[in-house]
Amino acid sequence: MLRNSSVLSISSEVMGGALVFAGTRVPVETFFDYLKAGESVDDFLEGFPSVSREQVVGLLEEIGRQLLNTAA
Repeated sequence: MLRNSSVLSISSEVMGGALVFAGTRVPVETFFDYLKAGESVDDFLEGFPSVSREQVVGLLEEIGRQLLNTAA
């Protein structure tokens, strides 16, 4: 997974150990909450400018790879 990479980070010292976008205090869960609410990636990035588009794309690519590997 992308944990503790340029995309994602997890540390007990940041947001109580929640999985966050690296270099931020923005939980990955918040991104998925935005998507579930019908918001776009652009809406999320506008609301959380400390997260880069590259980080969001990296997360989605990794999830896609894992899903496809599980299905294979």
